[in-house]
Amino acid sequence: MISIIVAIASNNAIGKDNQLLWHLPGDLKRFKELTTGHCIIMGKNTWYSLPRRPLKDRVNIVLTDLPGECIDDCTCAYSIEDALSKCKEGKDIFIIGGASVYQQFIGIADRMYVTYIDKEFEADTFFPNIDLATWEIVHREPPLTDENNDFSFEYLTYQRKI
Repeated sequence: MISIIVAIASNNAIGKDNQLLWHLPGDLKRFKELTTGHCIIMGKNTWYSLPRRPLKDRVNIVLTDLPGECIDDCTCAYSIEDALSKCKEGKDIFIIGGASVYQQFIGIADRMYVTYIDKEFEADTFFPNIDLATWEIVHREPPLTDENNDFSFEYLTYQRKI
């Protein structure tokens, strides 16, 4: 099972200057609960944006386009196929960013866990459009608010249509 996990704004924004655009402790907790014990695949910019590396209790795989590049505290992969081959059998695979990695995996992912932020943000990094001819919402939680933010958000789970 290959799952994309992402938080996106209403204008598909996901980041600016290699940083998240919002701070939602509940969403970070959900991310940890979903991904712990599994394999996570990310690009180098996402890796370097993490406040603590590697993410504990997960197989951390970093995609790089520099052949032979080694990055401390993670497993490097040099293609989508290489990254998938380095995932441990029996573990789910989560794609955690950034934009180019999402773009590469959206065509082969089975599921998407999306935190939808009901606000537009100024950004330099965006998530690809979700094609509803390909994806269907199979779970939607009621909108939530956070006392430290001026927007609502909701958790959506998409499944690839067969």
